Amino acid sequence: MPSVRQRSEAVDVDCGQLVWRRLKDVAVILNLHEDDPPLLEQIVKGIADACVESECALVGGETAILPDMYQPGEYDLAGFCVGVVERKRLIDGSAIEPGDIAIGIASSGVHSNGFSLVRKAVFEMGGLTIDEAPADLGGRTVGETLLEPTRLYARAVKQVLAHYRVKHVVHGIAHITGGGIAENLARVVPEGVQVVIERGSWEVPAVFPWIQSLGNVADAEMERVFNMGIGMVLVVSPHFADSIRHQLADLGHSCWAIGTVREAAAESERVVLG
Repeated sequence: MPSVRQRSEAVDVDCGQLVWRRLKDVAVILNLHEDDPPLLEQIVKGIADACVESECALVGGETAILPDMYQPGEYDLAGFCVGVVERKRLIDGSAIEPGDIAIGIASSGVHSNGFSLVRKAVFEMGGLTIDEAPADLGGRTVGETLLEPTRLYARAVKQVLAHYRVKHVVHGIAHITGGGIAENLARVVPEGVQVVIERGSWEVPAVFPWIQSLGNVADAEMERVFNMGIGMVLVVSPHFADSIRHQLADLGHSCWAIGTVREAAAESERVVLG
């Protein structure tokens, strides 16, 4: 229920993470306290910008004015998207095999996940306000840091996939949201293999150790709640890993080889952090 009006244009579309082949449509539902055309314009602009970046279409929506449910300045936004992919091109993780490389693509920050913990650590335990600019954040305010828009990966990943029109070199894709790297990546890893993620193999944005320090949060809890600097993971053939990393870098995405795939017993954890 956003209430920081000046950042309403920063609303992003998480369905921009859906990589499709033929079409992708987005629809939204918006509930407000009162009719507010300037606010509505900011929100729609943020959604439209994300749709353009992700090469999808905003095809419809619905608004409702509910003064008994929302306070002035508050609004509630929900949306969904639909995409199409040919079955033979579906990437569901079943092709992941020993020797594959996990490439982690940088996030832009907390990516709209873990805000219950963020609020407790930053505002309740840290006693900070959104307008303060702690030294740990490099001159940015608390509000600017926490409301940094989610980085969108759809365009970049689609271009990587299009580069290999015959060979299927990307074996698995995981969008890292709440649950962290281990939980989200495990959803696409099949039985008989295990992805070993190497801690320290990527750059962790300053926002995460800052939150951890303010809230005295254990390492395991940080890794369970936050993306810790990795917004998406591609599991790829080792023969093409370097090429894919260079392509992502050329498209403006920092990325790292953060893990490898090995054989494992069927009952083993799908992902471990070492």
